[in-house]
Amino acid sequence: MNSFFLTRLRKRLYASPTPIHPVFVRCFLLSALAGLLFGCSVINLDDHTIPATQRVQEAVDNVRADLEKDLQKQIPSLNVFLQTPTQTYFASSVAAGRQPVTPNTYYRFASVTKTFTATAVMKMYQDGWLDYKAHITELIPGTNQPYVPVTPDWNIPNKSQITIEQLLQHSAGVFDVDNDPVPGFNGESYVNYVLSRDSTHQFTVEEMLKPIIDNQLQYFDPATGYHYSNTGYIILSRIIERVYSAKSGSAKTFADYLYDHITGPTSRVPLPISFPHRTDDVQLPQPNVASLLWQTTGRLDSFGSVNMSGHVGEGNGYSTMASLNTYVRSLMRGENVLQPQTVKLLQTDVSVARPTYGLGTSLFPNLGYGHNGAIAGYLTLMVYDPITEVSLVAMLPFWDLTQGVQGDTSFGKCFNAMYNAAYAARAALGYPGKP
Repeated sequence: MNSFFLTRLRKRLYASPTPIHPVFVRCFLLSALAGLLFGCSVINLDDHTIPATQRVQEAVDNVRADLEKDLQKQIPSLNVFLQTPTQTYFASSVAAGRQPVTPNTYYRFASVTKTFTATAVMKMYQDGWLDYKAHITELIPGTNQPYVPVTPDWNIPNKSQITIEQLLQHSAGVFDVDNDPVPGFNGESYVNYVLSRDSTHQFTVEEMLKPIIDNQLQYFDPATGYHYSNTGYIILSRIIERVYSAKSGSAKTFADYLYDHITGPTSRVPLPISFPHRTDDVQLPQPNVASLLWQTTGRLDSFGSVNMSGHVGEGNGYSTMASLNTYVRSLMRGENVLQPQTVKLLQTDVSVARPTYGLGTSLFPNLGYGHNGAIAGYLTLMVYDPITEVSLVAMLPFWDLTQGVQGDTSFGKCFNAMYNAAYAARAALGYPGKP
């Protein structure tokens, strides 16, 4: 299996597609896409006889039709789940002959996982299990064990200077072996290189840190910049694992903590959300939607089964749009595992270099707090707007990499269509749409 599609463009998604968000240095949104997003989204609400549900459906239909026309390709579906203070709406716009997605259709939500990782860290902080301001070399409270191992295979650059908070903010300078080319691996990221040669490979954290240590890779000294890093969140997943193991007195995994405390049947808001970490755990539950991806070569691939062992804590989650909506809505309203004052810490604009990225969340104008993600042909957005009390999940199971340098242009059109659908659905109900 060619793993190129897993990580190649993922790091470039996590800025808001609006002019108030400075984007990554190498991000394709810097130029070509910016112009697509600066316009206004206006929905005609003069005819109040059109039911609200129909207005939302038509708004999403129009965005999908525009994307099909622009790409000259059939778009399988474009989907929006939206909840206001009084109503819930769902629109699945599908191509002719295709079955609509439902609110309970499973799919992979990629880097939206980071919000769950941040929630886990802050729940541990709230419970007194860790100090998110602490350096990763400090001891776990009440134990003689540090947050990360004291072994040579953890001697990454600036290890003693990195804090848990900086990992959450992407301000630790940890090199991303999932997205950026690593010396000695044919100009590819480490994850891509390995998966393209063995799709069943079982990754470990230590293995993924080895290229960083061997080449002394870093972006900058901790707290001196911003660079999105999946590897930083993989380190956070190990910290969660170590803290939970120490507190429970038995070996635990990242997935164990999320199941036991964040999403499972004993959590405050139980939801069918999973975070696979084994190389043999590749199947989505039924019903699910497979993604479609046009490769740079013009070949059309479809994906459902994916090895997520190289994405633990940063992009390995899957669930449904309805469940993600319930999660982000309850979380941001202080009705889930985090108390309102702890939720504020997630939302705080704490990064000097990137003031709109807090602890595992971004702030998207007229959409609210949340995260987006992309993996294996899936695009997703999960947000909650505290001003309007509107939560929203958008999902497009389609990538096109046939236009532009390395597919950036056509991929960007897909990415923007997801946002356009989110804004259009809001505007159809009279809420502020695209800025």
